Amino acid sequence: MEKFRSVDYYEIEDLLSEDERMVRDAIRDWVEAEFLPLVAEHHRAGTFPVELIPKLGEMGVFGATLRGYGCAGLNNVAYGLIMQELERGDSGLRSAASVQSGLVMYPISAYGAEAQKERWLPELASGRKVGCFGLTEPDHGSDPGAMKTRARRKGDAFVLNGTKLWITNGSIADVAVIWAKEDDGEIYGYLVERGTPGFSTLDIHGKFSMRASITSELSFQDCHVPLENKLPGVKGLRGPLGCLNQARYGIAWGAVGAAMASYDWALQYAQQRVQFGRPIASFQLVQRKLVWMVTEITKAQLLCLQLGRLKDAGKARPQQVSMAKMNNVQMALDTARMARDILGAAGIVDEHPVIRHMLNLETVNTYEGTHDIHTLIIGRDITGFSAFGD
Repeated sequence: MEKFRSVDYYEIEDLLSEDERMVRDAIRDWVEAEFLPLVAEHHRAGTFPVELIPKLGEMGVFGATLRGYGCAGLNNVAYGLIMQELERGDSGLRSAASVQSGLVMYPISAYGAEAQKERWLPELASGRKVGCFGLTEPDHGSDPGAMKTRARRKGDAFVLNGTKLWITNGSIADVAVIWAKEDDGEIYGYLVERGTPGFSTLDIHGKFSMRASITSELSFQDCHVPLENKLPGVKGLRGPLGCLNQARYGIAWGAVGAAMASYDWALQYAQQRVQFGRPIASFQLVQRKLVWMVTEITKAQLLCLQLGRLKDAGKARPQQVSMAKMNNVQMALDTARMARDILGAAGIVDEHPVIRHMLNLETVNTYEGTHDIHTLIIGRDITGFSAFGD
């Protein structure tokens, strides 16, 4: 196949600033040169190229929208384009960066004490340190308010007990942002450092999705966390949900990248694959699929761009982020499935990236709020009635 050909049917490129295009192109070139040659082997082995984390830090990927502490201070559209290009490589690559930025650095920046910011943000921005985010539990995913993990004050520490599951970067993290309930029934955040007695991790194996990603279980058994490691600036579910809103924004852009990769590969394949004496791209049913893909990608690109502009203006609402995440991930999954269909039998082997994107997107469709949960968030917003029973 030829080198990736950008998907821009509506000349959206003209709506981007020169700086935004420059950031996107730098990440696109890096993914092409440094990541794509490695990803198939990591996908096969079920491993993540941890050696690339400092390189992402050097490029200003981590905490890109934050200011100070060694962060790049980019706008939200530029950050979205970074996520798009990382996921064009693989959902696991974007997920690692998204967790570091939206779920670890964001809460430290938004809810942390100055000493916590000074200690962790420069190290996380550079990629010298890695973080993870612990909210989901074995029995509590879509209903985080029912979490069982507890933090109880004991002398000069909080004692944590509980389990977190499906945690990206879990076993390589130097610091974990953990959400737990105290005796007052409120949820608070805690910075739990690697090596803290009572804190252990176990990687999840046997995944058919997000294979080039580290996914772990975190366990806390009488884990003593110093009082100064509690995030002082927030309590209640608005803390973790505010983080998830940041991550969902990045996912909405990232899904577009996976869709672009799948569409472009299928288009080039269809133009070169000859059956019945002519390229299959000349057949009506194949053209119908390709037209559907490019149309839906274009709509998703416009949705992301306007959301980014709203976010930069301080006007984006969580429900708008939910719409973009819900729509774009479903679009990307459907695009990857159609692309796999166009490739026929070739579509199931990792010589082609389509099956890897398709499998990854099954996970992206579920995490950070399932399609159904985001549907109900929007439904409550437009009708005024909650279907959650709250």
